[in-house]
Amino acid sequence: MSSQGLTRAASAPQAMPRLSGRLWTLIAVALATFMTYLDNNIINVAIPTIEHSLHLSQSGVEWVVSAYILTFAGLLLAGGRLADVFGQKRLFVVGLSIFTAASLLAGLVGRVDLLIASRALQGLGAALLTPTTLAILSATYSEPREQARAVGAWSAAGAVALAVGPLLGGVLSQDVDWHWIFFINVPVGIATLWLGVRSIPIVDAPVRRRIDTHGLAASAAALLTLTYALIEGPQIGWTAPTIIAALAAALISAIAFVIAEHRAEDPMIDLSLFSNRTFTGATIALMLWAFGLFGIYFFTSLYLQQVLRFSATAAGLAFVPMAILMAFGAGISDRVASRSGTHRTVSGGMGLMGAGILSVGVLGAHATFADLMPGFVIIGIGGGLTIPLTSTILKSMPADRAGVASAVFNSSREVAGLLGITIIGVILRARQTTEVRLGHSATTAFLSGYRLGLVIAGILVSTGAIAAWLALRNIPTTQIATNEPLPVPAGDQPILATN
Repeated sequence: MSSQGLTRAASAPQAMPRLSGRLWTLIAVALATFMTYLDNNIINVAIPTIEHSLHLSQSGVEWVVSAYILTFAGLLLAGGRLADVFGQKRLFVVGLSIFTAASLLAGLVGRVDLLIASRALQGLGAALLTPTTLAILSATYSEPREQARAVGAWSAAGAVALAVGPLLGGVLSQDVDWHWIFFINVPVGIATLWLGVRSIPIVDAPVRRRIDTHGLAASAAALLTLTYALIEGPQIGWTAPTIIAALAAALISAIAFVIAEHRAEDPMIDLSLFSNRTFTGATIALMLWAFGLFGIYFFTSLYLQQVLRFSATAAGLAFVPMAILMAFGAGISDRVASRSGTHRTVSGGMGLMGAGILSVGVLGAHATFADLMPGFVIIGIGGGLTIPLTSTILKSMPADRAGVASAVFNSSREVAGLLGITIIGVILRARQTTEVRLGHSATTAFLSGYRLGLVIAGILVSTGAIAAWLALRNIPTTQIATNEPLPVPAGDQPILATN
């Protein structure tokens, strides 16, 4: 080869150099987290516009929202396993690519069945992507204090998405076009993909594990059939053969999942972990947190627009103070926990959330923007103070299951969020049907069901405060300040390599 050719060959790899520095890795992971959190709530405020555009029924509305959460929650554990087996960076890139492509598809379609399918595909991408985020951070930041700050930035990215999502969804659906709530993911996804490929180091810690196909199939079947029954039951009747069959299938699949995990040589979840009181109690508290928060976001968006007659933009704006204060609460939660104890901080936050949800549940058909704010403020601050639950759950898992640890945390939250939307939906529609039969108007009937749903959600979240107190009360106050690093993939010291 000529010297000129050797020069070109040598210089070719330098044309697109790898970005150095852990900050770029943190930015890539934070952007990916931002996207998945954003997609959880940007659609909520846009739902009335989509409902009108595609002529959706109430069950159709719930399917558009739930399709994403269903595949996200159902496949998260598999995503965690795949991340441990094939590598965190590889799954990060694959998951983000699927998520971005599905977002483009969702923006292009104009039929409800294709939109639901696109949302499910988004959930698949998110399920592969999300378990890698905390594992990548745990491998990149090994020093405890630096790691705590990195996880704080990761949590803040989700909180910012909670703040921006409703407002952005309202502006785009009202002033542009609802399809853009999906298109907006595309440029962010491409930029994050480019950044991730060039900045995230490869964690060279191969783990030989089988994919637990029996457990995966059983858990996915249980979630799918239960979701179908909860969404379609109020419409076609709880005694309809298809609903009875779906509920029976959900129960059988759940039992099959437990049996499969007991028998598997390398299960997705080591069920003996649930004998750990801290892990079990913290997970229950987290699920009750998500149940209340997801439910209030989805149905309060409908309440603001269908009952209070807020515009989509005004409805989105109403959620901003809640999310900003949630980010503020998250920012001070570690300091509060180090002084007051994890159990007091988390249970206090859950108690505030429950009280806030109950206060919103007593508002009527003539509430104003100002009337909403006290309850939203309390929910926001309380939600932020529950952030120490994240590290508590992760540290309750074995150190060689980083991907699965992250997946269990996120899966618990998503499953509870899915149940929050569907179960509150069941309560709302049951009360709504009863009120209509009694001769009340559609608006009055919806309001009655909405208020009952929020009261139940508030009580459940308040119960989560008790679970958090009992589970976390024996954790030393100083642990927050002296935490060990988060668990990393298998291997005592994973090797960080460049491309």
